[in-house]
Amino acid sequence: MSFTSLGLSESLLKAVRQQGYSEPSPIQQKAIPRILEGKDVLASAQTGTGKTAGFTLPMLQLLSQSASGRHRPVRALVLTPTRELAAQVEASVKQYGAYLSLKSMVMFGGVGQHPQVQGLKRGVDVLIATPGRLLDLHQQGLLSLSQVEILVLDEADRMLDMGFLRDIKKILALLPSKRQNLLFSATFSPEIKDLARGFMHRPVLVEATPENTTVEVIEQKAFLIDKRAKPIFLINKIKEENWKQALVFTRTKHGANKLCKKLVNQGITAAPIHGNKSQTARTMALADFKSGAIRVLVATDIAARGLDIPLLPHVVNFELPNVPEDYVHRIGRTGRAGASGEAISLVDGEEVALLRAIEKFTSQRIPSSRIEIDPSELPEQSGERSSGRTASSASRGSRNDSARTAGTSSSSRPRNRKPSSSDGAKGSKGKRRWYGKNKKK
Repeated sequence: MSFTSLGLSESLLKAVRQQGYSEPSPIQQKAIPRILEGKDVLASAQTGTGKTAGFTLPMLQLLSQSASGRHRPVRALVLTPTRELAAQVEASVKQYGAYLSLKSMVMFGGVGQHPQVQGLKRGVDVLIATPGRLLDLHQQGLLSLSQVEILVLDEADRMLDMGFLRDIKKILALLPSKRQNLLFSATFSPEIKDLARGFMHRPVLVEATPENTTVEVIEQKAFLIDKRAKPIFLINKIKEENWKQALVFTRTKHGANKLCKKLVNQGITAAPIHGNKSQTARTMALADFKSGAIRVLVATDIAARGLDIPLLPHVVNFELPNVPEDYVHRIGRTGRAGASGEAISLVDGEEVALLRAIEKFTSQRIPSSRIEIDPSELPEQSGERSSGRTASSASRGSRNDSARTAGTSSSSRPRNRKPSSSDGAKGSKGKRRWYGKNKKK
């Protein structure tokens, strides 16, 4: 099947060809015709299979078929969970709408609102926004949604995970009752389906692949390794295999900063990207990563959605996510548009249960190998003193990080003594370290 057979206009087909695409992906084949029919669509597909074009192309065609008026009110609203995804969607709207007389704009927090307000005054047909800034400008009387014809919720499951349900309901109340609704996501939870039933009118369900599956072209591997050995293992792998580009995920912002410093200290160019970074810093880090100015981007899950990096060869889970769905989105940054990719997970003793949960969720076994480490070669936890903290404060930080991320705090326990009954109260009783025998004092 070709894009021509989907009923798209010549202006859109020309833009698609310029982007180098000749055949639509399965989700595009199924969704585009139904959207062009004016149906509400509930669409599910794997990350990296063209969902953005799946709603952008028909949305632009429908808008171009009717006049926008001299003042250009907002006629299409696309809601996304993160700034990065909003920027990516807006870039796609501009690319595919290059030969149409439609105007688009992106709106999110973390930057000054003045340029966004001025853009609204000039007129906008397609507005791509995160919920917080959108509601803020509406409450200030600077934005009207009374003429929205098409609403798109992109990665709606992630929006619920991030606590946007209340904001979404507020936004829905501001929209005209007569409109077309599109909901696109990689996974559908029961909560998402409940949300869809509340605002969509007889939606057509389209699925390109079974839910919760990963892209087949991604080669997945897991290495069972001691937590303290993870940084040096990653550094050696990047150097020995001469990785040019890798996206590395950590659970916490502090962990991302810490790992980034270790990489840089070993001569590997790297930058962190997470919620504590300003939007300018995040944009610069992503641009440097795409251009090759840095080899490694160390990210929290804020970057798991919306990063479209062509031909990204490596994704590393330095720490496994607590939520299995996030694993699917993380590794989906590679293997995009049919290209091959490698996804590596570094799994310590406390993360084995998370690995099994991911395997159950995705209905597949991830090939794993055990990395045997001589305990004498591992850094002592007191080595944290070199960062300027005392040994006791390092231990407290380790406990806090573990409690926030893995749900346990046994990582702060000294490695050279047997588990005690008090350790068992923290979920570690009877567990044996798989990475080697304890070193004798």
